[in-house]
Amino acid sequence: MAAVADEVKKVEAEAFKDDGKDEIEDVEQTGETDQKKKRKKKKKKPAGEENSAESNALTEKLAAVELNGQQNGEANDTTGGEEAKKKNNKRKKGKGKTNGQTDPPSIPICELFSDGVYPIGQIMDYPPVNDSRSAKDRFTSEEKRALDRAENDIYNEVRLAAEAHRQTRRHMQQWIKPGMTMIQICEELESTARKLIKEDGLKAGLAFPTGCSRNHCAAHYTPNAGDTTVLEYDDVTKIDFGTHINGRIIDCAFTLSFNPKYDKLIEAVRDATNTGIKAAGIDVPLCEIGAAIQEVMESYEVELDGKTYQVKSIRNLNGHSISPYRIHAGKTVPIVKGGEATVMEENEYYAIETFGSTGRGQVHDDMECSHYMKNFDAGYVPLRLQTSKSLLNTINKNFSTLAFCKRWLDRLGCTKYQMALKDLCDKGAVDAYPPLCDVKGCYTAQFEHTIMLRPTCKEVVSRGDDY
Repeated sequence: MAAVADEVKKVEAEAFKDDGKDEIEDVEQTGETDQKKKRKKKKKKPAGEENSAESNALTEKLAAVELNGQQNGEANDTTGGEEAKKKNNKRKKGKGKTNGQTDPPSIPICELFSDGVYPIGQIMDYPPVNDSRSAKDRFTSEEKRALDRAENDIYNEVRLAAEAHRQTRRHMQQWIKPGMTMIQICEELESTARKLIKEDGLKAGLAFPTGCSRNHCAAHYTPNAGDTTVLEYDDVTKIDFGTHINGRIIDCAFTLSFNPKYDKLIEAVRDATNTGIKAAGIDVPLCEIGAAIQEVMESYEVELDGKTYQVKSIRNLNGHSISPYRIHAGKTVPIVKGGEATVMEENEYYAIETFGSTGRGQVHDDMECSHYMKNFDAGYVPLRLQTSKSLLNTINKNFSTLAFCKRWLDRLGCTKYQMALKDLCDKGAVDAYPPLCDVKGCYTAQFEHTIMLRPTCKEVVSRGDDY
């Protein structure tokens, strides 16, 4: 229809150059005479010429009808024209929202936003605190607004990573189906995220391996090579992955299930995460956030196969602060009451994540390890094995202090690295992070968002339409 409209506009422009009415009449007369000639010569023309003549006549008729329709529209009340314009504008706005992204997404986010300005996350006010001199009326303070503007370049990098995360998870939520292998799911997610973030060494890429922990396993599981685990209809799967620009990390996760009987468990954890986000703010003690999360989480019950379970906060899992190239920057955000009274501070970044369980509410190390990360605080570590030195050089070059997994080493072409990796862990140069599991037979769920404590407001930078 767009192509037809363009042709009509061209015909209209030519028709009204000298004398619009005379030209339109000529077009109509020409159409009539052509029809008479066609009737006379219909039997003499070959099949090919007859088809082309019919198509030309049809084109002329369409042009005449469109021209008359436009004239009538101009002559009539302008209401119809305005309505048509509004519809066209709505169509244009709808196209603008997609930003020209493909399906499945493959165009880098930096190319979709040519002006280099990326979507802002959810803006929230800080909660009131006891000290009226801090975390209050910050948005109207010119001093705070100046501090906010000074950090705008950094905020923009974080928003770019967040948009890549949003578009990747939107694709995966529609793409993942029962019957797929966990390796297949992780490879599709990581391939999509690498395209959207426009992977560039340590400047842009994935911040840590894709977590796809199932059922009683709460975190830190990603399949190693040869893992044949298949996603099943009754699984409750935590999809946890991260993106980064210049080390500015987006840590964000959601829970995926296909059986509606787990909806209440997922609702409890999502509600608890949103409660933690609402409670977070400058000068807020971390222990208060944990108490608020636990109160909401444990107010839910879920019925599974005729038995009722109270949803419990997993007490030895928590949120955390984030700094450049460091996913766990030192401060922890508990999801149960108690803990430290350390306060959040201005321009800090936090991953607010909560875990709910129908089991004991406490996790332990279990299963084969897949997650590893170079020790951020480790200085020079003397190594005697040449294979260990070579592997450490590979880690420094490709991951630095960001987390990685064995599949990523395989992707880089590393072979026979098991002994070297164990040696690096034994020497303290690299830390291992095995899967964390509650009791077998229970179900766990997770939701997580990254927030920025800006001088003027709190921005939930990873917030999307999905959660």
